[in-house]
Amino acid sequence: MERWFNVGKIVNTHGIRGEVRVISRTDFPEQRYKKGNTLYIFTEQSEKPIAVTVKSHRVHKSFDLLSFEGYDNINLVEKFKGAMLKVPESQLGELNEGEYYFHEIIGCTVVTEEGEVVGTVKEILTPGANDVWVVKRNDGKEVLIPYIEDVVKAVDVDKKTITIRPMEGLLE
Repeated sequence: MERWFNVGKIVNTHGIRGEVRVISRTDFPEQRYKKGNTLYIFTEQSEKPIAVTVKSHRVHKSFDLLSFEGYDNINLVEKFKGAMLKVPESQLGELNEGEYYFHEIIGCTVVTEEGEVVGTVKEILTPGANDVWVVKRNDGKEVLIPYIEDVVKAVDVDKKTITIRPMEGLLE
């Protein structure tokens, strides 16, 4: 059975020409939303996902705005509000060395090079130059780990472990 991965949530329509406003949950929006790509819309009303082809993509404020081929009117996309955009596992594709899908990193245990357990990655922020991994510590506090070579020394997605060399002050 095929596994599905969330790409984003359609939160609203935008304008009258069939654009939808999406809060993205994807690792690579520029690839996922490329013109001609197929995405699948999962609505509560529909038993089967609705396959759509990306017609256009642009970023507006903190949202991704998408339009789909054949859906060029607000009335046609209104029903997609609240729906999830997903892709099947077969569409994930191969990544370059040092690149990971969010689902591979979230849930990993973070340890220092000395073997001290820091906590578990609970989410990934994408503020700009590099991703930041939010790690929940055993005491309930959170620590932010920048995904940069100086800090992240090893990632083992099979064993779900990440080894870091914390910068001064990082774990205080």
